[in-house]
Amino acid sequence: MLIITLRTDKPEAELGLYEDDKQLKYVTWLAHRELAETIHAKIDKLLKSQHKELKDLSGIVVFKGPGSFTGLRIGLTVANALSYSLNIPIVAREDPGWLETSIKGIQSGQNDQLATPEYGAAPHITPQKK
Repeated sequence: MLIITLRTDKPEAELGLYEDDKQLKYVTWLAHRELAETIHAKIDKLLKSQHKELKDLSGIVVFKGPGSFTGLRIGLTVANALSYSLNIPIVAREDPGWLETSIKGIQSGQNDQLATPEYGAAPHITPQKK
């Protein structure tokens, strides 16, 4: 089972590729404000480095927060879109052991179907300027 992992809650984004519970490759990069511009290329490069393609993926694991509003929004949108378009399960967790518990969840047949973010605080809505 080939699983891709995403974590985008902070300026340094993380992607991992696992065969069952064995880590094949793990990359981090300072994405900060360029996350939306870089994440797809990083996923492609990660897969190609292991001679894999999107169609080879069997599951997606994603960190759902708490963390950066924009980072979580982008990361979970990418994860949900991949899960939906490839028709593969997605598991999202927020606990400190998110990676291990999510991988085990995917392997045991769990599927959140839609990963939703946990921002960790109420939104700060700026009042409209007149």
